[in-house]
Amino acid sequence: MTFATEDNITALAEARWGTAHDPRLRQMMTALIRHSHAFLREVEPTHEEWLAATEYLAQVGQMSDDKRKEFILLSDVLGISMLVVMQNARLPSAATPATVLGPFHIDDSPPLAFGANLAADVPGEPVLIRGSVRDLAGAPIPHALLDIWQADEDGLYEAQIPDCDARLRGIHHTDDQGRYAFWTIAPKGYAIPMDGPVGALIERTDIAYFRPAHIHFVVRAEGYVPLTTHLFREGSDYIDSDVVFGARAELVVPFVAHPPCVASDGTAMAVPYCTIDYDFVLSPTAG
Repeated sequence: MTFATEDNITALAEARWGTAHDPRLRQMMTALIRHSHAFLREVEPTHEEWLAATEYLAQVGQMSDDKRKEFILLSDVLGISMLVVMQNARLPSAATPATVLGPFHIDDSPPLAFGANLAADVPGEPVLIRGSVRDLAGAPIPHALLDIWQADEDGLYEAQIPDCDARLRGIHHTDDQGRYAFWTIAPKGYAIPMDGPVGALIERTDIAYFRPAHIHFVVRAEGYVPLTTHLFREGSDYIDSDVVFGARAELVVPFVAHPPCVASDGTAMAVPYCTIDYDFVLSPTAG
């Protein structure tokens, strides 16, 4: 009989979980044991620290619901989410790079017509966003889906506002020529939610808990790899210290300022506004 000791418990646990029937589960569980045991051997937590860690993870789970994804937020600030994104999006350099989904995406957004206003009556600096969705060779992709969402001027998403109807989010489609266009308001940089266990942990560090100004997109088209990405406002604060490591150089775009005038889509603007021009480039699926 072999009893567990401090020296052999890692090998015993790895062998035990090596009996998993599914090869991928077996690979993941044995690797988890090796690396988690190595972590414990390095830091040697006390019983009190270990119990505190389990309580902390329980609090993260209790904070999570269908609108508030605290576990995703924890993964984001640890750099885990972005590492997973980059590992799963090793695409040609010509393709638009991916970034994190974030904790505030909501399914089943309302339809957004071509040229319509995502912001509706939400106050803010008007922005006309236009461009195309195309393939690696530059050919347009008609009828591609764009799932769009963003925060308001106070840095709040709909999911953070109790009893809020659909707001600053929508499902848009490119036209027959692969073009898209819609109005919204300029996003502002904002602090990640600091009222939960993730915020409590960050407050014990010197980490800047802010995200630069950005708008979220998921772009999908049949025959192409789905793209989860952002557009970041050039010159935003924290562009080089995004708390979730999501900013990428290729996604930083100028917001071109215009005085009151008739916009390119024919909209008479009585106030200053900005325009963003950006083409999303999708990579074909394998096979």
